[in-house]
Amino acid sequence: MRTREEALEYGLSFPDTYQDAPFRDTNWQLVRFKGNDKAFLWTYERDGNINLNVKVEPDKAYFWRDVYESVIPGYHQNKQHWNTIILDETIPDEDVKMMIAESYDLISDSPTKRIYDAVKKIPYGRVATYGQIAELAGDKNMARAVGNALHKNPDPDNIPCFRVVNSKGELAGEFVFGGLWEQKRMLEEEGIEVVCGRVDLKKYQWIIFH
Repeated sequence: MRTREEALEYGLSFPDTYQDAPFRDTNWQLVRFKGNDKAFLWTYERDGNINLNVKVEPDKAYFWRDVYESVIPGYHQNKQHWNTIILDETIPDEDVKMMIAESYDLISDSPTKRIYDAVKKIPYGRVATYGQIAELAGDKNMARAVGNALHKNPDPDNIPCFRVVNSKGELAGEFVFGGLWEQKRMLEEEGIEVVCGRVDLKKYQWIIFH
């Protein structure tokens, strides 16, 4: 990867992203995440090369700097959390792309995203409780937030929110999933018995092995 166009094209290939030029100096072209409008990829020309600023975990920041001379502390940004990648053709494309992808993951992270990612892991024919999903999403105290997120499910075909029940195995409200007893129907299609609006957790709860 050598050009700004290649870097921007790759940055824009991630979901819910857009390009921005927020400064009077058009040398700076950014790619932002729509969910919070934060930039995860900064592109600019400096000393004859296109440079990319990407966000990193602090320990990863030093890892990449040790591996490549053309990865340096973030120019004009927090040196602990940002790296600058100099596109001088000394870094393999796959590693440049990996660093951009890691930056996107850090910037786009949110409790709601973590909740949806956790729900996607529930196996076919099993259910999980709100508390389980909250813990998997990183905060066992946000069970209420789990309920709110599931009721606003943006992608029902890929995020099986109907597999989530409360701590007693009880189903959600009658119309949450699009109609009367719709959650019950979907669970039963996967072989899960629903008796009086409740699932037997001893029989059907997803057991997570850490």
